[in-house]
Amino acid sequence: MGDRAQSDVLLAAHVSVRYGEKPAVLRDVEFEIRRGEVVGLVGQSGSGKSTLAMAILGLLDRKSARAEGAIEFDGCNLLRLRERDLRALRGGKIALVLQSPLSSLNPALRIRTQLKEAWRAHASGSGSDCASAIRAAIESVSLPSSEEFLQKYPSHMSVGQAQRVLIAMAVMHRPALLIADEATSALDVITQSEILALFRRLNRSSGMAILYISHDLASVAGICDRIAILHEGQIVETGTTEQVLLSPTHEYTQRLMAAMPKMPQRLATGKAAAV
Repeated sequence: MGDRAQSDVLLAAHVSVRYGEKPAVLRDVEFEIRRGEVVGLVGQSGSGKSTLAMAILGLLDRKSARAEGAIEFDGCNLLRLRERDLRALRGGKIALVLQSPLSSLNPALRIRTQLKEAWRAHASGSGSDCASAIRAAIESVSLPSSEEFLQKYPSHMSVGQAQRVLIAMAVMHRPALLIADEATSALDVITQSEILALFRRLNRSSGMAILYISHDLASVAGICDRIAILHEGQIVETGTTEQVLLSPTHEYTQRLMAAMPKMPQRLATGKAAAV
């Protein structure tokens, strides 16, 4: 049973990060992500959420940042990999979706061109192979694979469509782990709900694990299996979504819950049923 549980762990981190001689941004942060699960990383601005994402991806500036410890992904320590090996992982086995889609996409390139570049970064084959991969990726995020849409520039799309394009690029190579860093915070409430449902559908259909980074407890409650609360560079509480949000034990988590204007429906329903 222990061996099986260990094999289910996709990523296990125990890491500290500091910039120069400044106090550590992350201090002995320890958490894990199992294969196929959605884990929420919650914390206010400046708590170290994005620093942790950049450490996983090997995107910290190694001249100014020092990461110590280990980030074990699928059996290898990411902190010990060379840049060439990290580039092979990024976009392939580990993908990233950021907050601002219109800033992340190249405004001078058509959507088809950007999808082609994403495919060629980690695959090779004929033009028809590429076209098939693009069509499958774009349809997986409920966008039209028509020539008219693929010829658009990012500025010709809504923010929600642009975010779906980014997600299509991220999942094109069926990554084992998708990191969504504040991926819905720039969206209106309706579009945010649609993107959350899309993440959950992709998670269930492909078995892709997701690290969902956000300061928004309502969205975290709606999508995550487990939650880790990050406060001032440390994980102060972790557990299932219901455990952490319905019965918080740490004072900071209790303050977060007290600041919520309304209990998320999923949790409110579960709480009523439990009573």
